[in-house]
Amino acid sequence: MAAISTCLWLRENAEDAANFYVSLFDNAGITSIQHGLVDNPGGVQAGEVLTVSLHLNDTPYTLLNGGPHFQLSAATSIVASCADKAELDRLWDSLLDGGQSMMCGWLTDRFGVSWQVVPERLFTLFQSEDREAAARMTEAMMQMVKLDMDALEAAFNGA
Repeated sequence: MAAISTCLWLRENAEDAANFYVSLFDNAGITSIQHGLVDNPGGVQAGEVLTVSLHLNDTPYTLLNGGPHFQLSAATSIVASCADKAELDRLWDSLLDGGQSMMCGWLTDRFGVSWQVVPERLFTLFQSEDREAAARMTEAMMQMVKLDMDALEAAFNGA
């Protein structure tokens, strides 16, 4: 079976981004750094970092220093499911530093990568058979920027 991974086209700073991302997760690391063999249209000169391969919680990614030809958008995002409020706060604050927040737990970090920083429990509540409760929680979530699981639980429970 073919290996599958995600390649994210960054304008520049792939190595800085990779180092930052692996610092945020316990089960993460850089697996390889490839240097350009020739000058390329994206602006990477021969010998400079072209790609960085890494894994975040066993999910493989490649970051490409591709230049300004293509831009990342929120149409593609990395979902970080957080076990508790402390983890959510830490990831949110770290990823948001130099970035921009969006609605419903989304943000774009300083490298232009979009993230959804969400409580793990959110997915369980979304899938609840109590569709009215799930709808109340969803309505509450639509009013939030950074997600607050206590407030989402209260909305789910009708409080």
